Amino acid sequence: MAKSVHKPAPPRGGVPAVLRAALLLDVLAESPEPVSLADLATRLKLPKSTVHGLCATLVHTGFVTRFENGSFHLGLHIVDLAHAFLARTDLTVEFVRLWESLAVLPEETIILSVLDGADVVYVGCRNGRKPLALNFRIGMRLPATCTASGKAILSTLAPARVGELVRAAGLRSLTRKSVSKASRLEKQLEQARRLGYAIDDEETGDGMVCFGAPVFDARSGEAVAGVAVSLLKAGAGERRRELASRAIRKMAQELSRRLGARVGAKA
Repeated sequence: MAKSVHKPAPPRGGVPAVLRAALLLDVLAESPEPVSLADLATRLKLPKSTVHGLCATLVHTGFVTRFENGSFHLGLHIVDLAHAFLARTDLTVEFVRLWESLAVLPEETIILSVLDGADVVYVGCRNGRKPLALNFRIGMRLPATCTASGKAILSTLAPARVGELVRAAGLRSLTRKSVSKASRLEKQLEQARRLGYAIDDEETGDGMVCFGAPVFDARSGEAVAGVAVSLLKAGAGERRRELASRAIRKMAQELSRRLGARVGAKA
């Protein structure tokens, strides 16, 4: 069943049509598949004629793509804006510069993520040469409790804050090995604090093991991001895992240093 969206009132002096267009884009962003005009109208609680007009305008500007069957999804202009935003963000710029200079694990996939509520959103990605269970991409959103980078970030938050996030979103599973109990998550986060990195052992994708470390800046004791490396579990013996965990901690420490953090104290 389609989930309707909450429609906040426009701010004083705001333009209702712009707000409706923004909500429409949010609906498309949340859907993995193209959405029909009827479904959009239902979820937005708007007349079909209004939604049709919004879609036609957004298609014309490149924000939305219309498929032959009449369904809609995000257009390529969204990608242009995302790239423009990321290009102006010190965090992502330094991430790219860092993997190029360090040449860390050149065949493996390395990602940079930030926390958004109880999710992590990938804002940087260097895909490796080896195929993985997931095709990581910028903009991908996953439960923080399932991912190595997410758990690395969560390990730096106050336990009460982690509890709030878990209660609000629940412990969502991506595989049969995803953490399903708060007590187990607490143990994983405690281990991450002790080791300096978090582990995702087939919790995001079958056959994958990932190692993630927190990234800090000069402003807070909480991580501002997490970096992680993903490996095929079949080829990740003890020596390979040790190399991966060391490399991702080194990358997190150097990225933190470039963001102004006192690396010896936190990273």
